[in-house]
Amino acid sequence: MFKTKLSESRAWGELNTSKFMARHIGAIAALILISLLSSLSGTPFDHSISNAWSAFVWGLADPVISLNCLVGIVAIGLLSSVFIRGAAIAGCFIFATVLGITIHLLQLNLPGTEIAMPSAGAAIAISTIVFGTMLMMPNQLNFLVLALVGISAGLFQGYANAESIIGAGMISVAAYILGITLTLFAVAMSAREIGVAIGMGEINRTLPWKMSLAGFALCAIGIVFLSNSLI
Repeated sequence: MFKTKLSESRAWGELNTSKFMARHIGAIAALILISLLSSLSGTPFDHSISNAWSAFVWGLADPVISLNCLVGIVAIGLLSSVFIRGAAIAGCFIFATVLGITIHLLQLNLPGTEIAMPSAGAAIAISTIVFGTMLMMPNQLNFLVLALVGISAGLFQGYANAESIIGAGMISVAAYILGITLTLFAVAMSAREIGVAIGMGEINRTLPWKMSLAGFALCAIGIVFLSNSLI
């Protein structure tokens, strides 16, 4: 009887985990669809912010409407799932993004961005390619290297995003940073939960090829955006 109850408990736990992962996958798939539709419909990425509310809304939207940025955030989350304390990697990325926004608002330049803003876009694309390569080799990941790459990607992403709030008031800037932080946290942590879930039990056997497929897709997206930014 005890074994029966234990078996039922495990089955119920696996079912809940499956539903939980499905919700995360569905949410991220919806965001990717929104990003693709925004790109295909010509949604303007350059926008002006007039008040705190629009700043907050654009803060929520900016990491989502750019596919290059979105897949980078998802990659950070997936890669962080390889490590027990990998949430710190996602945290470093988010902090670096906010720091990149601050650097731009203080009219300081990151290496390469003093020439032109497309340089920041190229840096984001390159980081996406690097993340994709890392996903294709999940067993070779190094915590420190991944954290440093995440910080670098976050700095350039924040620097590029800050272009839309140049000249905005302090309240609007704070609202924008709050919005972008919420989105980054939600997407990165959801991706991390997906990575942790698919790494459990029997599913772990299929993890390498799934990670490799995701890495190949990220590399392809990064190459497309890199070529566009250099044209």
